[in-house]
Parts: sequence; structure tokens; C-alpha cells
Amino acid sequence: MAEIVRLSVLDQSPVPAGTTGAEALHNTLDLARLADALGFHRYWVAEHHGGPALAGASPEVLIGPIAAATRRIRVGSGGVMLPHYSPLKVAESFSILAGLFPGRIDLGVGRTAGTDDATARLLQRDRRHAPPDDFTDQLAELLGLVDATFPPGHPLARLASVLPGRTVDGPRPWLLGSSWESAIWAGKLGLPYAFADFVNPYGAGHAALYHERFEPSSRLARPRLAVAAWTVVAETDGEAERLAASTRMTMAMRRRGEPIQLPPVEEAVRFLSTPSDDLSDPLGAGRRGAIGSPATVRAGLEELASDYGADEVIAVTATFDHDARRRSYELLADAFGLSGARDAEPELAHAQDIHDRSSHRE
Repeated sequence: MAEIVRLSVLDQSPVPAGTTGAEALHNTLDLARLADALGFHRYWVAEHHGGPALAGASPEVLIGPIAAATRRIRVGSGGVMLPHYSPLKVAESFSILAGLFPGRIDLGVGRTAGTDDATARLLQRDRRHAPPDDFTDQLAELLGLVDATFPPGHPLARLASVLPGRTVDGPRPWLLGSSWESAIWAGKLGLPYAFADFVNPYGAGHAALYHERFEPSSRLARPRLAVAAWTVVAETDGEAERLAASTRMTMAMRRRGEPIQLPPVEEAVRFLSTPSDDLSDPLGAGRRGAIGSPATVRAGLEELASDYGADEVIAVTATFDHDARRRSYELLADAFGLSGARDAEPELAHAQDIHDRSSHRE
């Protein structure tokens, strides 16, 4: 089994049925404070557009409030979907965040749309043509701006030198992916790489390719690989599987072309108990997850890290009940002996009291 040196969080800001996106975003801030107190290493927020289940459409907007509400945890994007944006604008936004929160900001970028094709087209300023497939050029430009590596006289050299929040300690670039292409790009550019096992559970070979193709850079002397995985922890295996039903139903409905908010557990359990061809693999595409008691999940995540040669696991957890999601991360932190898992108990009780009172305030 691989030793997991770091344990982190990827929050997609899930929207439970009967609630609003605004409530989901406040839950994200609440969970970030909890993760900070528990001792998780980093807290990333995702980018998704045009669906009812996930509220995190703009990670660069969420990162600032999260960093302000926490004390030591690294905060970043998991990730910015670069094809939608100008590299200069992304560099400016993240330089401001790094200037305000030096040493704590991660700039994770990816190339997927984070939505359906029609919504992706609407995100483009020029909708007359499909955007070019020039992700590697965009990525090179973004890195040149963030690292200020353009030679004198280059048109972008001046702009790199005047990024509004320029600091020697950030933002720290990461490449996100779930394919062999992203693995090769991350290795060739000497970037830390985060692989989305919750998207592609067959990525161990891609991770090996990243290690094989890695070229040391000014950013990174040795490969650094994190793997992101579906994770639900409860007191027992049965209870964790029950809680996971909400995500399983949400994904099954999305595959049917009928996107929904995260359903209540009881409704999801009934749905999943109904025989159906598209429920033979309710997570979809053979996806696996670390779902169970603390001992079960620890063993599963250690095996996952070993498969990928990763020293960091990023847990992706969505449950209908926000308190169940909080509890899942508390149990996960305790299972791995995170530094804040025990020390934070009085603070967490106080934070929960504030959360309870604010949730009933009108």
C-alpha cells in the first residue's frame, strides 16, 4: 500500500433537491472551514455550467471567500476549464488571489467543457464558430504569464511583469486530467498532475505515463501526482452505501439526459432498487468509489494511491444531507490521523452551533 502523505478535498458544491444554489455555496464555505480545522491539505472547487446538481460555476470567484474564511489550508481550482477563457485573464485573476493569500493558492486547469456542448458554445464570446482546439498553446501562454518566463521583447513579457497581484509564492499551477494526453503534457511541462479517477477509473496506466515522461522543471524537481476519488464515509459500510445512493441516482439520471438536483436518500434508494438496464453500473463507466466505514475507506484509498503511484488523495463527496457530508470528512480525517482531527473538536462544535443557528435564521 502507498503511504498517503496528503489528504485533500474537491468540492463540486452539490445542490440537494429542494434547496438553492446559494445555499449550496454557503455549504461550500462551511465545509471549507471544517476541512481547514481538520487538517486537510488543500481545498479545491470545481467548475460546472448549466446543470441543476452543481453550483460551482466560477471557481475563481469562490476561492477568495474560501481563503478568507480559512487559515492555513491551500485553496484552488479543480479546475479552471481553460478553453473557455483568455489565459491573460486567468493569470490576472489568480495573481490577485495569490497576492491576497500568498503561499495558499493553487491554479488547477483542465481542458474539458464542464457542461454540455450547447452550453459550452454559449460560454464563448464568438458563437459563430467552434473554438479552436489549442489547449496546449493556451496552457503554455498561461504558464509563461504566471511564471514570467517570456523573453524580453515578447509581446506578453510586459503583461507578465505587471500582473496585479504578482508574488514569488503563487499561484501554483497544476494540470488536471483523465487521459493519456494530459498525463504526457503534465510530464513534459514538469507540472504537478491531478488525475480524476472519479471520471476515468482506468487511469493507472496514464499515471505511469506521467511518471515516465516527467521532465524536471523550475516548478518541480520530481513528479507529484494526486488522484481524486468518489468518497463517502459513515459509521458503517451499509450507512455509507445508503448515503451514496443520492449521487448514484443523480449520475444515472444525467446519463438518461434528465439532470436533477441531488435527491433525498430514501427516494434514491427506491429508484436504484428498480430493475433497469442503465442501473447495472449506477456510477457509470465502471466508476469505483471509496464508500464505507472509516476502515473500509482508508484501505480503499490506500489501494487507489498505490495503483496510481500517488502520494495525495483528493476526496470528492456529495450527499443529500450537508451534515452527513461534514461527518464524512470528519471520519475520513480521523481514519488517517490528520493533525486537526482531534484537536479541532471544540472548534468544530462551536462552528456547528453557528451553522445550526444561521440555518434557522430568517
